[in-house]
Amino acid sequence: MSKTFNIYCDESCHIEHDHNPYMFLGSVSCAYNQVKRHTERINELKDKHKFNAEIKWTSVSKSKLRFYEELTDYFFDTDLKFRTVGVDKSKINYEAHDKTYDEFYYTIYYYLLNKVEPAYNYNVYLDIKDSLSATKVNKLKDILNTKLGVFRNVQNIRSHESILMQLADFLMGAISYQHNNLEKKNTAKVKIINRIMQHSGENLMRTNYSNKLNLFFIELQ
Repeated sequence: MSKTFNIYCDESCHIEHDHNPYMFLGSVSCAYNQVKRHTERINELKDKHKFNAEIKWTSVSKSKLRFYEELTDYFFDTDLKFRTVGVDKSKINYEAHDKTYDEFYYTIYYYLLNKVEPAYNYNVYLDIKDSLSATKVNKLKDILNTKLGVFRNVQNIRSHESILMQLADFLMGAISYQHNNLEKKNTAKVKIINRIMQHSGENLMRTNYSNKLNLFFIELQ
């Protein structure tokens, strides 16, 4: 029987005219049979630090720094993997290719999810964004399986339902902050970014070929 992986996806600065220079789509992947174990371990970490809120990049602060530092350490100590695709929004010209912004959005999701091992099966979970989400995920599943054929399920869930989707928000938020917040006034967030770079040994400003913390920046024509 083929091994199955769950992929939890989130988005940052993906709105077309939000005045952020870069948009990111990111994902955390986990073997299906390890989801419960990772969820329990991260919940134990939350209990240890009396952290009762949803995990998200926007909540990183001095008072919660130790929790987020240990969460970062946990990610790098496990078999969890993260991948993000970044786009310089000033170079997006979908109209020149006779596309809509939504069609461009699907293209970026394809780039995020197409680096999978074809010997395995995948369940993809996306954070609910709007009332059209169900229609969008059905179209995305069709697009992915037209070329890859390994995606068993593509569906929306709410972020509070999944610790691993919250982890995707946290890691992608760190990458997005590095690119979109040039002043970087939040010292706690800067410390987390430095910790991520120390663990990964990667420059968060460019494409890399890491299997653990993979960044891919699309060069638009």
